[in-house]
Amino acid sequence: MRWSVTLQADGDRVMTREEIVGLADAVAAHGGIASGIGTTRYGAQLSVEAGSREAAVRRASEEFVRAAARAGLPPWPIADVGVIGEGDEDPGFLA
Repeated sequence: MRWSVTLQADGDRVMTREEIVGLADAVAAHGGIASGIGTTRYGAQLSVEAGSREAAVRRASEEFVRAAARAGLPPWPIADVGVIGEGDEDPGFLA
């Protein structure tokens, strides 16, 4: 099943446009988009294949951490996770 997983990492400084563009480039291979310009968070929405909601979150989280590292972003902790599967109407939010 295909899942859309949204993740956000919380930090202690404002993210620049260049940093978020770097994250967008790093998540593009997963149909991803990035957010966070001008905030103390960076985030991405990724599309992943997985057999369950939990597996989708795990897979997307791993890719998010790798993408953030490739983009040279600080290794901030993931603060928010939202996930929606094919056919779901409302996202399930995890913290």
